[in-house]
Amino acid sequence: MNTRIGVVGSNMVDLVTYTARMPAAGETLEAQSFAMGHGGKGANQAVAAAKLGADVLLVSRVGDDLFGGNTIRNFEALGIDTRHVRAVPGTPSGVAPIFVDPSGENRILIVKGANDHLLPADVDAAAEDLRRCGLILLQLEIPLETIYHTIDWAAREGIEVLLNPAPATPGLALDRILPATFLVPNQTELAILTGQPTGARAEAEAAARGLVERGLKAVIVTLGGDGALLVRREGTVHVPATPVTPLDTTGAGDAFIGAFAQAYATSRDIEAAMRQGARYAADSITRPGTQKAFADAAGFAEFCRGLEA
Repeated sequence: MNTRIGVVGSNMVDLVTYTARMPAAGETLEAQSFAMGHGGKGANQAVAAAKLGADVLLVSRVGDDLFGGNTIRNFEALGIDTRHVRAVPGTPSGVAPIFVDPSGENRILIVKGANDHLLPADVDAAAEDLRRCGLILLQLEIPLETIYHTIDWAAREGIEVLLNPAPATPGLALDRILPATFLVPNQTELAILTGQPTGARAEAEAAARGLVERGLKAVIVTLGGDGALLVRREGTVHVPATPVTPLDTTGAGDAFIGAFAQAYATSRDIEAAMRQGARYAADSITRPGTQKAFADAAGFAEFCRGLEA
């Protein structure tokens, strides 16, 4: 069994503002605090998996600025293989201004920067190393053509793919992503992709079922405080959330996917991987930030022992 995980995806610099409330249109509001951190959906998922012990290869692009070198050094410090992480000359790094309210809910803007320069040719250049992976993770903070190209390539190579359609766009061509093993949206992303209501679990299940009927193998919907839902032709499985008091929900979906990927790559047990993903995401939202909120394997094991005590 090939347990190495490849991530073809984005990285961002998170610019996080903690505020008592969100400002109204035209209003200037003094916020409580500010923090910077490493983020981006591809990077977050790579880091979560690596912190749990996975062997991770990252294919990504950083900016030709002060953020770029720091981002690469952060990956290297976490043991991620960065041989295919390179700077794009004359291009800024991607950034994500994030606003977090007292309940832990967040609102996020992204500026793709160098991520928009991760092209199909870059995937081809990394093909020899990606062939050594048993699972490839993708997200939508890079060009769609790179997404489609990677899925097609992986299908030819017999490598499983997990696509996180975030940030969601109705422009995603369903017929181009059908070879993927897993599609993992949250409820909002699922609503955008299907045009159906997804607020209730039954609605999310119906929307996901429609995608499976159109040819997708498996849809895993992350439901926030209601856990996660696996929908396949064989049936539906609900994994409940782990109850915690949230401090900052930023990056919870990425924590779920990275932890799911690490567990699935080593076991190929989807339901067990979902349970690990739900627990890891719950643990992450008890601390502020994204990557810095992700526990390492020892910290996560301690969290799990606390749940079972």
